[in-house]
Amino acid sequence: MLLVKKRKLISQRHPLLYLLAVWARRTQRKAIWLLDNKKYTKTKSTTVLQYRIKKHQSVLLKKLGENNMQLQINKVTNLKIAAKQINGILIRPGETFSFCKLIGQPTQKKGYLPGMELSFGEARAGIGGGICQISNLIHWLVIHSPLTVTERYHHSFDPFPDDGRVLPFGSGATVFYNYRDYQFTNNTAYTFQINLWFTEKCLEGDLRIDQELDFAYHVIEKEHQFLKIGDQFYRKNEIWREKFLKFQGGKVVDTELLTKNFARVTYTPLDYLELPAEDNITS
Repeated sequence: MLLVKKRKLISQRHPLLYLLAVWARRTQRKAIWLLDNKKYTKTKSTTVLQYRIKKHQSVLLKKLGENNMQLQINKVTNLKIAAKQINGILIRPGETFSFCKLIGQPTQKKGYLPGMELSFGEARAGIGGGICQISNLIHWLVIHSPLTVTERYHHSFDPFPDDGRVLPFGSGATVFYNYRDYQFTNNTAYTFQINLWFTEKCLEGDLRIDQELDFAYHVIEKEHQFLKIGDQFYRKNEIWREKFLKFQGGKVVDTELLTKNFARVTYTPLDYLELPAEDNITS
């Protein structure tokens, strides 16, 4: 992987330029939604499909410091508003799920509060911040299924040390309305459904299907490592997926690399490999 020193984007040099850049990208996305001929999911059902493919839960409030606690509390409100737009959604054959199209733009008028969002290499408050927790959970469910991920982004930096992390680093999906979307398409003959709900401490969700499959998936992490390059820390790993036959003793029939991650770390890891500081480093 090639590391280079990054220059500031033009949109980062003045708040007005940033707003103009966001407006332009959002306008472009809305035009794409009208012209791309995709059949986007929009039908929800209160009837839960019979067969569960995968279930997961994620903790609502994490230990990120007292200064962030109110933003986390606000995040829970944001999550509950956003989850209502997705809970029960059906993904029929040929349909595409678009996180941003379903959620819409998070605004104060809709009840969204300032929550934590990651932008331009730092954690800061933003209206609707924190709803990436839903897209992260959904992506984890989806990669355990035959659904096809068609658009996904992940953060370019890791801001907090692991605090009871269950999922591999870099296995989530960040969103920012509406030009950083999370999308997947149902290229199968089956109908899928996403369900979301809340317990006292967790956001929970599952992915269901209308017919039982004879195969399933394991998602695993490989080659995880922290690196120190000059004065900066980085983190890398690989996310792999194994397809196995459920009724043949878990026989693995396919293995694929889903993604390679390499991100800047804004904290000091406990264990790391130190490499020489250079402008360009191949790893």
